[in-house]
Amino acid sequence: MMGPAHSLSGAAAWLGVGAAAAAFDHPMPWPVLVAGALICAGAALAPDLDHKSATISRAFGPVSRGLCEIVDKLSYAVYKATRSSSDPRRSGGHRTLTHTWLWAVLIGAGASVAAVTGGRWAVLAILFVHLVLAVEGLLWRAARVSSDVLVWLLGAAGAWILAGVLDQPGNGAGWLFTEPGQEYLWLGLPIVLGALVHDIGDALTVSGCPILWPIPVGRKRWYPLGPPKGMRFRAGSWVELKVLMPAFMVLGGVGGASALGFF
Repeated sequence: MMGPAHSLSGAAAWLGVGAAAAAFDHPMPWPVLVAGALICAGAALAPDLDHKSATISRAFGPVSRGLCEIVDKLSYAVYKATRSSSDPRRSGGHRTLTHTWLWAVLIGAGASVAAVTGGRWAVLAILFVHLVLAVEGLLWRAARVSSDVLVWLLGAAGAWILAGVLDQPGNGAGWLFTEPGQEYLWLGLPIVLGALVHDIGDALTVSGCPILWPIPVGRKRWYPLGPPKGMRFRAGSWVELKVLMPAFMVLGGVGGASALGFF
C-alpha cells in the first residue's frame, strides 16, 4: 500500500486497541490514545526504510537517506544468507527483513527499553520521529508543499507538548505498566502494531509480504504471505483509495469513540 493508507491503517489499529483496552478494564487516558494513534500512524511507514523512494527514506533528509542505504544492504544480506533454494533470487532488500514480525518486535522492544532507560529525551526523540512520519503520512498533501524544516518543527512542537501532557499525573506515562520505573514502557506497543499493520497491508497487494520469516512455510523461508491472488490489488489502486482508506477512517472513528466511552 501507499504511505497515506499505511498511516491511516496504523492510526485506526491503535484506536481499535484503545476500544479493546476499555472493554477489558484497562482504559487508555486520552493522551495515550492520541499519542499512540500518532505513533502507530508513523510506525506504519517505518518498514519501508528499505526503499529509497519511500516516505520515511525522504522524511529526515540525508540522515534517513543514509539509513535507508544501510537498511537495504542489511536486509539484502540477511535475505541472501537465509534464503532457501525455493526462494527467488533478488537484487535488493525491499520487502524482506523490515517486513517481518521479528523486525517489528525488535524495533518495538528497543523503543520501550530506550524510553524506560533514556528518560525524557529518549521519549521526546521517539515522539518526534513518529510524529514527523505521521504528518508525512496522514497530511501527505500538505506535507508535500511544505518545507522539511516546517514538518520537523511541527513534529518537535507536537512531541514537546505531548510529552508534557503525558507526564502529568494520571495522563498515561504509566499506563498498563504501573510499577515504578516502568513509565513509557508502553511506547513500544504502537510501534510494533504499526509495523505489523504495514506488513498486513502489503500482504494484501500483488507481491505479498514475508511476515512470518524466519518461520518457514512449505519449502520457502521468505514466503510472500497474502490472500488468494484474485483478492489482491496493486498499490495505489482504486481499491486502496476508494475502499480501504474510507474504511480505515470509519473504523478509526468508531474505535476512538468506543475508547473514550461514547459507546
